[in-house]
Amino acid sequence: MRQIFLLILLFIVGQWLVKALRRHDAQASQRTGAGANGAAGAGGARGQSGPNGGARGPNAPQAQPQLAEPMIRCAECGVHAPKSDSVVVAGQPFCSAAHAQRHGARPSGRDAR
Repeated sequence: MRQIFLLILLFIVGQWLVKALRRHDAQASQRTGAGANGAAGAGGARGQSGPNGGARGPNAPQAQPQLAEPMIRCAECGVHAPKSDSVVVAGQPFCSAAHAQRHGARPSGRDAR
């Protein structure tokens, strides 16, 4: 009976330690701006080399995360295209210049679909 109690106690203490370590790592990565990668065990500590082989000091600039480009829906065909590749005519977005011309050539009052 004593052994079962000891095993249960060890399991609870182990779970508590794991949660405490994860909490500490999450707080440390938020402070340093390391993000979800953690980088604590992968050479992300101060004074060690960075991803480009150079030394990273405490004042080294942090790499900004690359954000996804917004998508637009073509008024002619309904296809989603990146905003930078889209063509906007009369306030309506199109996936290509050909679709913008085709949509403008149609008589008004008719929907593309």
